[in-house]
Amino acid sequence: MLDNLASRMRPKSIDQIIGQEHLVGSGKIIRRMVETKRLTSMILYGPPGIGKTSIASAIAGTTQYAFRSFNATMDTKKRLQEIAEEAKFSGGLILLLDEIHRLDKTKQDFLLPLLENGIVTLIGATTENPFFSVTPAIRSRVQIFELKPLSNADLKKAITLAVTGERQAFDFPIQLDEEALDFLVTATNGDLRSAYNSLELAALSSSDKAGSRQVTLDDLKNSLQRSYITMDKDGDGHYDVLSALQKAIRGSDVDASLHYAARLIEAGDLPSLSRRLIVIAYEDIGLANPEAQLHTVTALDAAQKIGFPEARILIANVVIDLALSPKSNSAYMAMDAALADLRNSGHLSIPRHLRDGHYSGSKELGNAKDYKYPHAYPEKWVNQDYLPDKLKAASYFSPNDTGKYERALAANKRRIDQLKTTK
Repeated sequence: MLDNLASRMRPKSIDQIIGQEHLVGSGKIIRRMVETKRLTSMILYGPPGIGKTSIASAIAGTTQYAFRSFNATMDTKKRLQEIAEEAKFSGGLILLLDEIHRLDKTKQDFLLPLLENGIVTLIGATTENPFFSVTPAIRSRVQIFELKPLSNADLKKAITLAVTGERQAFDFPIQLDEEALDFLVTATNGDLRSAYNSLELAALSSSDKAGSRQVTLDDLKNSLQRSYITMDKDGDGHYDVLSALQKAIRGSDVDASLHYAARLIEAGDLPSLSRRLIVIAYEDIGLANPEAQLHTVTALDAAQKIGFPEARILIANVVIDLALSPKSNSAYMAMDAALADLRNSGHLSIPRHLRDGHYSGSKELGNAKDYKYPHAYPEKWVNQDYLPDKLKAASYFSPNDTGKYERALAANKRRIDQLKTTK
């Protein structure tokens, strides 16, 4: 058997596709396109191993169109030219373009006319969100469909088909008990390709008893050394996990926060996890609990030095601290408001009394003249203008009443605001 199990199990018609009912189910868009043979170019995106290549193969098999594949990172422009010539000679073909988000400009420019005249029907596949990662010139010429992760029931159905031999997946009988099947489905986390690869390795390495291979739980555990986390570090799912982590911490859900942190720990992605936790400490906890920021930076600096698996201990402390800390976004909201004013106001002259008066000739220019030194006054404050004239009435910082430290800042702000009105 030269082809691996995933290749041997690839559907040859749209009826053999497992999962993705929202696209290939009865009356759904891709099935309608296939049944009417009114295909348009498309991009399929989603996590690895959920059926992007399978859908392309099934479309070609059902419609009887010629089917060719091209990898944006590995294949050359010459290969693309050969496919184009074949398409012209045969009257059209379906091209599966894997990792379409990595297609360079030279290949893009060559491909665009082929899409325009319909010689090539493109089915692009990517783990990244094409609205961010695919050039607008290609994006505007295709339909974009998001594939959903396969359910446990979908994976069980696919694995059972492979084991029962309905598609002649193995040339020898296989016995797979329910406990081993449940483990395989759970451990591969919706990635059918990973499940097939692990099953095949376990089947080929298991002992032959009475003409049948008995695949046990231990066989599968040895074939799949750790639970497979479907998360490409450069893909869309990666950013979804980081986003979910931040939103869970922001929402003070400590259990959900630990769950999403665990996903990143299991994927071994300490750098991204550390960067995001530091951002969260300053963006979402902010002035409500500045000590949490110091704790976060110190702990994550140490985590980077010691690495996994011990780093998970420090991360657990940080995640729990941030999730259960009081929350405030007043500091960064104040900065964003100041930036917005700056960008809308154009050039603003700094008041003359605030300018540098130390260099030669500055006094003649009137720099620093009439500047009042706050430390020389009893309350360490004196009433004078600091903002440019155009923004004199601006007010950016609106403190939250969520933590002792920020309440103290708010009290001091009220005191200063009151001084401004009385002096």
